[in-house]
Amino acid sequence: MRIPRNPVSVSVSVSFCLSFLSPSPSPSLTFSSQFLSKSTLSPGKRKRFHSSGSSQLHASYPMNKSRGTVGDQSSNFLQMGNIDQGQKPCVWSSPEGGRKIEIGKRIFCNRSLNMKSIVAVGFDMDYTLAQYKPETFESLAYEGTIKKLVNDLGYPRELLSWSFDWKYMVRGLVLDKKRGNILKMDRHKYVKVAYHGFKELSKEEKVGTYGNTLIRDSFDEPDYALIDTLFSLAEAYLFAQLVDYRDNNPGKVPAGADYSRMYKDVRAAVDLCHRDGTLKQMVAKDPKRYINEDTAIVPMLKMLRDSGRATFLVTNSLWDYTNIVMNFLCESRTINGSNQINFDWLQYFDVVITGSAKPGFFHEDNRANLFEVEPESGMLVNTDNGSPMAQVGSSSPTLSLKGPNKMCRVFQGGSVGHLHKLLSIGSSSQVLYVGDHIYGDILRSKKVLGWRTMLVVPELEREVELLWELRDTRKQLRLLRNQRDQIEDKIHRLKWSLKFEDVNVDEKKISSELDELESQREQVRLTHQQSQRECHQKFHKVWGQLMKTGYQNSRFAHQVERFACLYSSQVSNLGLYSPNKYYRPSEDFMPHEFDIIPW
Repeated sequence: MRIPRNPVSVSVSVSFCLSFLSPSPSPSLTFSSQFLSKSTLSPGKRKRFHSSGSSQLHASYPMNKSRGTVGDQSSNFLQMGNIDQGQKPCVWSSPEGGRKIEIGKRIFCNRSLNMKSIVAVGFDMDYTLAQYKPETFESLAYEGTIKKLVNDLGYPRELLSWSFDWKYMVRGLVLDKKRGNILKMDRHKYVKVAYHGFKELSKEEKVGTYGNTLIRDSFDEPDYALIDTLFSLAEAYLFAQLVDYRDNNPGKVPAGADYSRMYKDVRAAVDLCHRDGTLKQMVAKDPKRYINEDTAIVPMLKMLRDSGRATFLVTNSLWDYTNIVMNFLCESRTINGSNQINFDWLQYFDVVITGSAKPGFFHEDNRANLFEVEPESGMLVNTDNGSPMAQVGSSSPTLSLKGPNKMCRVFQGGSVGHLHKLLSIGSSSQVLYVGDHIYGDILRSKKVLGWRTMLVVPELEREVELLWELRDTRKQLRLLRNQRDQIEDKIHRLKWSLKFEDVNVDEKKISSELDELESQREQVRLTHQQSQRECHQKFHKVWGQLMKTGYQNSRFAHQVERFACLYSSQVSNLGLYSPNKYYRPSEDFMPHEFDIIPW
């Protein structure tokens, strides 16, 4: 158990509970203003050679073929929506830096991380740099999946009239494919909340299904599906709808479609949407409709590079889509007189790897070929582990030295070994990688490679703000729990006296005391139970607090604590801290220390 030193500490663990927080005058943190000296990392020389073609997505605004000179545009940042009174980005290195950091934008630390030892910082794109709007993007994914189920997999057309509640599902849930149940578990893998479709299971049903077994279930594939990414929320909601639909209309679903088959069909429909480019074509036409603008990303990237660190992007998306999304995230931060797509955003990276096929990318023995991408055409060129290869009919590769006006190198495929070579990484612990997916980004890079990791949890911002608001309520819940324990101890003592102690004891008096105590216990139990339910429902009406299941950390929180060195609500929160900061976790506490050591 890890207890924060106080509510305004720089970093706390996932395992914190608001009932442990003591009041503080303000939930904000103040740093002293400091400035970085500019020592931009030299990205080295660029080698350019002939390339072969590939198809591309097209944005709804024109492509600017002129690559031109990419200079220092730090003075051209537009006013930012998330900055007080429309001021320039309040990054740590700016004159306006060192301001109070809101509790929802802090970076929390599970394992010590000294940024001075980090030589390269890498980022995922989808749901990390690019935060998709669930009310539009997830709805788009849901509608596309429904159409595939009806048109390609034989489901009834009435499904086309269904609607999607994007607020219903949360990350960290587990789908029981065989039984059609949706589960929320604590860190010990005990099922605490369970629904069959949209019908809540009683305590007896939960225990009967998941508690009365000689061998405990692992709740892993292939019988279960983990909802560990925001991309999965729409398919989880659709699965719940299909479970209810099958229960009420058994003759209307395709023949032989049990719960497990329906989940398989949903997954197949989702894959069809991705393969035919339906989702990405829609996003490319109107990025602003589907992606949140984060005006602090460019200043954060620039600060990291000015501090002397290499930066890289590793995404499963291909180059055409990556370029559109990154243009949207970065172009509005500079004044260039147009909304045309260009490659200016590449100035903020040393290496970009698209089509990486994570998590397989993180295996050193991965033999995937690495191709260089020619940004303007999207053509792919063979490389020898990142080095240019001579073309047929030529004795040596055609090179174009990388000068100050050229951009970073863009690749497709490959493996982490290629990336280490391109960035001249000597030790895996010198890399910090920021992603949103526990398994695809964080677990593999941490467990297999030993990279340092930061997990982006967008839901965290609202969660910690609510925790702060409800700190007094959580203290009252703890007092009620202690009161229940004290009453139960008295009841046990009186019952023991009746059974084993002096026969001359006044049984009538003890029985009366027992009745009174049991009445008090029931009253306190009901009050505590109702108060706890109301408290959890303030976070989410159905699933409660993301990081908690009752008084235990949720399974999702346990995974965050195990695999993420740092975690925060937004990737751009890195810009609020010194690039040389030493992140330190709170002291670990075990239950036997809690009432002994002051905190």
